[in-house]
Order: sequence, then structure tokens, then C-alpha cells
Amino acid sequence: MLNNGKSSKKILSITVAVLAVALVYSLAGTVFASGDDGPRPSIFHMDVPIRGSEDVPTISVGEFLVNTAETTGLNAIINGEEEVQDLVDPEKTTIVPGWARLVMILIGFLVIYLGAGKGFEPLLLIPIGFGTVLVNIPGGGMYGEHGMLKIIYDAGVGNEFFPMLIFMGIGAMTDFGPLIANPKTAILGGAAQLGVFVTLFGVALMNLLPGVEYNMFEACGIAIIGGADGPTSIYVASKLAKPMMAVIAVAAYSYMALVPMIQPPIMKLLTTEKERKIKMKQLRHVSRVEKILFPISLLLLAILLIPPAAPLIGMLAFGNFVKQCGVVDRLSKTMENELLNIVSILLSLGVGSQMTPEKIMNPSSLGVILLGLFAFAVATAGGVLMAKFMNLFLREKINPLIGSAGVSAVPMAARVSNKVGQEYDPSNFLLMHAMGPNVSGVIGTAVAAGVFIATYAS
Repeated sequence: MLNNGKSSKKILSITVAVLAVALVYSLAGTVFASGDDGPRPSIFHMDVPIRGSEDVPTISVGEFLVNTAETTGLNAIINGEEEVQDLVDPEKTTIVPGWARLVMILIGFLVIYLGAGKGFEPLLLIPIGFGTVLVNIPGGGMYGEHGMLKIIYDAGVGNEFFPMLIFMGIGAMTDFGPLIANPKTAILGGAAQLGVFVTLFGVALMNLLPGVEYNMFEACGIAIIGGADGPTSIYVASKLAKPMMAVIAVAAYSYMALVPMIQPPIMKLLTTEKERKIKMKQLRHVSRVEKILFPISLLLLAILLIPPAAPLIGMLAFGNFVKQCGVVDRLSKTMENELLNIVSILLSLGVGSQMTPEKIMNPSSLGVILLGLFAFAVATAGGVLMAKFMNLFLREKINPLIGSAGVSAVPMAARVSNKVGQEYDPSNFLLMHAMGPNVSGVIGTAVAAGVFIATYAS
């Protein structure tokens, strides 16, 4: 009885399989028939018109397979070429080979690995890496006319919208107490802007190389990378160096994320072990009134002295005032958590969308990346050396390691100062001391941006 049941199921399965093969073969005569209008010599021909498909050409099985193979990403990488608009001159076009897309995809995965595997600022690097991979998918269309990444870039990265929101969120999450308690650390934040201004001369030297030519507007956009402030770099580039905005944004955010890798060797090179072990006394208590008045005073000074910097500083002051006044906690928490997280994701994806071969793999763009690294290194060294210089006159010594936090990568640079200090003395806590120059670096970079815009924007 059981065997008979199995035999019946087996016969039924064979019958269904034969009918399925016959059906597929009969349909193949119609779906994959030749494209001519003559009679089709097939006994399986079925003339079943599908409404709306009268003008759709029919193809053979061979043509179908060939077309499928030609549309694969592998074929596009090996044999494909794409004509894209030139970065500087919109009237010109650039040919991008398929292998260049593969190189950028691999770079994107490397960026993801650095964020997820090595812990180098994953909040920035992981979205940037995925943006890089997605925008370089051959035929993916993520940066097409209605592509998601292009919508993100046009909505807030290619203008001042996202940078302003980021500054508002930074203000809401920043405590200016360490700076108020120890105002002299503001000098370290100012000294770190040395990288910004020294790079202007570096840009002039870079113009001596063949294939590289920057104007003064682009030089300002490149120099601001030295502040390690992605939003400010985008803001300045949108005002002065629109054609170079993509690579400037990529360089600025890359160096922001790589602070833990770039800064420690420079810090150790410029300090002695004795200096790294300097302990600083606990900061004084800062009253709530002082914290409330600080952002208002900061905004008023920006309005009176450097109006072009007032928008950035104004959003920073707005976010910080909302935090310190204590009457709108819901707004403060939204600014420093949900809103900042959402905008950071979108901004990082938008920055990653600019990591395409024509924007990165050319002499001018590579020059921007090298100059950005130079600016960042000089900024780090400037803060450390200024702390050493101040120690010549101060009774209570400053640990020079906190000078490196003068760049405006908040709070990454301050954490790096603390980490390097604890490598030599685990009981030495420099984080709060480093926050003073760190937040002053944010203000200093915004002021430098205002100076550039005030000087050249007209």
C-alpha cells in the first residue's frame, strides 16, 4: 500500500515535469522568437498579444543570454566606459573606465573596514564608505537624476543646510564650561588655526606641479581643511570653491575620522615623556549663569566683528543656549540626539557620494587631499608647540598634549589627547582640560572661515 502510494506520487511528478517542459518549449517559440514579421515555422507558435507590448521587440534565447551578460556589473567593470561631466568645466566631459569604479568600490570597503573593524570614528566612516560603494555601482544610478544619493547631496550637502544643522547639534551637545573655567586654553585653539593659514602658501607651491592649478578661492577652501571641521569646510567651499566642494568635503571628513591615527605620532614627536606626564589641577566650577551668557556673548561678538562667520557661530550659539537655559529640554535632546544623528547619516552618505573616479583620481584632487593632510598636521603641531611656548611663562604648566585638541574635531581630538596622556600615566585625566582648546577650535575655524568669506566672497 505504501509502495503503491510512492509509485503514484512518482508518476504524478514525472507527468507534471513533462507538461512543464512542453509548456516552456511552446512559450519559447513566442517569447524568444525572431524579430522578423514573417511566419514563424513552429508547430508550437501561439499568437497571444499582450496589450501595450505591441512595439516591444522580440529576441531569441541567445540574444537574451548575451544581453543579460552585458548588463552585469562584472562586464561593466571589465569593458565598460562612462562619459561624465568634467569636475571643473561643465562643458567638457571625462571618460571613466570600469576598472576605476572598482578601485573606488574597494576604497569604500576599506573605509567601512576602518570604521567597523578598527573603530576609527564609525559614525562617520561607515556611512561615507557605504556612500562610496553605492555611488560607484556600475549602472546602479544612485547618483542619477532622481537617484537617492544625488537627492541627499543636492538637498543639504551641496549647500549650507546640513552644515548649519550639524553646528546646531554640536552646540547642543557641547559644554563650554572647560573653556570658561580656563580661558587661556582658547589660545591653543587659535594656534591650531596655523594649519589653515600656512596651507595658503602650500597651495601656491602646489601650483608649480604640472597638471595642478588652484586659484585663491580654491586655496581658501583647501586651507580650511586644516581645522578638521567638515561642516565648515563644506560651508566655505559652497561660498568660494563650488567646483572643488566634493573633494574638499571628502578630505575634511576623512581627516576628521582619522584623527586617532594622524595626531598621536605628531604629538609624541613634539613632546618629551616628562611633558606628557604633566598633571593639571581640577577646573573650577562654572555657574549656570556663565554658561547661559557665553553663547549670547559669542554671537554678539560675531555679529559685531565678523558677520560672515555669524551664521555658523549663530547656530552653534543657538544649540548651546537651548541646552544651557534648561527650559526646553525636549528641543535640546532632539538637537543633540535624533536630529544630529539623522543629519550626520545623510551628510556622511552625501560626502561618500562624491567619491567617484573623476572627482578623486586626478592631479588636482590628489593635491587637495595631500594639502589637507599637510594643513591638519600643521594645525596639530601648532597647538602642541603653542602649549610648550606658554609653559615658558606659566607657573602652572599646561600638558602640551591638550594643544593638539585645538583642531575642531569635537570631541574626537580631546579624546585622543586624553588617551595619549594615559599611555604614559594612567591616572592622568586630560579629557576635560582638552575640551577647552577643542571647543575653542570650533570657534576659531568658524572665525577663519568668516575671514576668508569676508575677504574673497565679493
